[in-house]
Amino acid sequence: MSLLVAGSLHLDVVLRAPHFPGLDETVSGSSVDYVFGGKGGNQAVSAARMGAEVHFAGRTGSDLFGDMIRETLDSSGVGLSQLQHEDGPSGMSAAIVDSNGEYGAVIVSAANLNIVAHEVDVPEGTSLVILQNEIPGEVNLEVALKAKAIGAKVWLNAAPARKISNDLVEAIDLLIVNKVEAEFYARLGFAVNLLKTLGADGVSYEGVQYSGFPVDVVSTHGAGDMFVGALASQVVYGTNMVGAIKFAQAAAALHVSSQLDKRKKLNNQAVTTFLAAQDKR
Repeated sequence: MSLLVAGSLHLDVVLRAPHFPGLDETVSGSSVDYVFGGKGGNQAVSAARMGAEVHFAGRTGSDLFGDMIRETLDSSGVGLSQLQHEDGPSGMSAAIVDSNGEYGAVIVSAANLNIVAHEVDVPEGTSLVILQNEIPGEVNLEVALKAKAIGAKVWLNAAPARKISNDLVEAIDLLIVNKVEAEFYARLGFAVNLLKTLGADGVSYEGVQYSGFPVDVVSTHGAGDMFVGALASQVVYGTNMVGAIKFAQAAAALHVSSQLDKRKKLNNQAVTTFLAAQDKR
C-alpha cells in the first residue's frame, strides 16, 4: 500500500535571531539557512524517510527554488509523476527562529495556488491521501473525492485554519489540528474524527491524551509535519493508531532536538533506536 500527499511546496529561508522584531524594529540575526518546506512537501519527505512508498501531487515554478524543491523530493524517494510545473516563482516562506527555538513565518504561495486538480490522479494501490490547507480548497475536495472513489482514507491537516466545505468535511476520515486550529473548528461544529497535537504536552486522540517525549528543543520548525508524515508511514504499514502515535511522537521529538543538518538523516531506524532507548529508562 502507498501514500499520496497532495499539498504545498516551499523553499524556506530560515533566519536565526535573538528575538522576533517588533514594529519598525530591525534585529541582527546570526545565521540563514535555505530549507525545503511547505506542509505538503515536509509531510511527504517525512513519510518517505520513514520507509513508506510516497507519491506527491503539487506544483513548482521555474526558478532556482523549484529546482531545489524537486531535487529534495526526488532524493528522499518521493514519487514525482503527479508533480506539476509552471513558468514563474515557486512557493517560499521566510521564517525567524528565536533563541528559545520558537518560530514565526510569512508564506508566499505562488505556484501552489495554481495546482490543476483534474490533472491529479490517485495512483493505484494508494491506501491513504493526506491534504493540508496551504493549497486551494477546491483542489483538496477534488483529490479527496478521487481518493474515496478508490477506497482510500483521507486525512486533512487543517492548517492554517480556514472554513472548509461540507462536501470536503464528509470526505475526511481524520482531521489533524493543533490547539489553535482545534478551537476554530470546534466553533464550526464539525463532527469529524479528530487528532489534536498539543506541542510539548503530547497528542489528544479519541478522548485520550498521549504524553510526548521530553527533549531539549533546538527548533520547533516543521515538528507538526514530521509528526504527520511519520504517523502516516506507520498507518500505511498497518500499525494501529496508538502505536503509530507513539512512533510519530518520537520522530517529532528527534526533529525538534536536532540541528538542521542532522534532521536530514532522521529515518525509521533513528526513531526505532530512540524508542528503544526510551523503553529502557
